[in-house]
Amino acid sequence: QVQLVESGGGLVQAGGSLRLSCATAGSTFGIQSMGWYRQAPGKQRELVATFTGGGNTIYADSVKGRFTISRDNAKNTVYLQMNSLKPEDTAVYYCNADLFLTGTGGWRNYWGQGTQVTVSS
Repeated sequence: QVQLVESGGGLVQAGGSLRLSCATAGSTFGIQSMGWYRQAPGKQRELVATFTGGGNTIYADSVKGRFTISRDNAKNTVYLQMNSLKPEDTAVYYCNADLFLTGTGGWRNYWGQGTQVTVSS
């Protein structure tokens, strides 16, 4: 059962922009951390940007100044605005969150299904 629904991936030329969205699918009692990871072919999954449980933001050094994470608490949605994209940003981007979904009994960590971002040179 999908609990995080992602959208916004696609193909873009280097220097272009994309905006990813991730929304919770179920009735959400609470959200702690929520953010984005990515995994390129042959590489480990890595943190891109996230809101921590304390509300701070963390960015990977490789995306600082180019990517911006934001959220709409009313919609339980987090966004990733990606500007000045580079070919090395090509990866599957995954949403990740610590959620307390109604009816589940407690906090759990969830992953989205992933959305492909491809940056051509």
